[in-house]
Amino acid sequence: MKIRDSWEGDAFDPECPTRVILDRVGDKWTVLIIEILDDGPKRFGEIRQAIGGITPKVLTSTLRSLVADGLVTRQSFGEVPPRVEYSLTDLGRSLQAPVTALRRWAERNVAELIDNRDRQAEIDDAQAR
Repeated sequence: MKIRDSWEGDAFDPECPTRVILDRVGDKWTVLIIEILDDGPKRFGEIRQAIGGITPKVLTSTLRSLVADGLVTRQSFGEVPPRVEYSLTDLGRSLQAPVTALRRWAERNVAELIDNRDRQAEIDDAQAR
């Protein structure tokens, strides 16, 4: 019997592996990679170029984790030069709607959050004097 057939996680339990999953899907690179791959399979360079600001080392590590989690597949083609493509699995596609909602919320509210941070920094500076 597979564990998923008999068990549901509890993210409020400190021993629950659900927290590992929340850490993975809450990672900014994961969110962006899931969004990029929603348009279909992409090569490493295409993903890196579309995201911007991610190092090859971090992209490699994140993609390996996403493959290990079953959210992304890695397909290697027997060609010269070598070609590898990454694409979403069904499980990865099921994450697309929540990830898109999170990204859109961040884009809509970034100005307000920055204003709040600036305002709090001014309060903290005034209190420190």
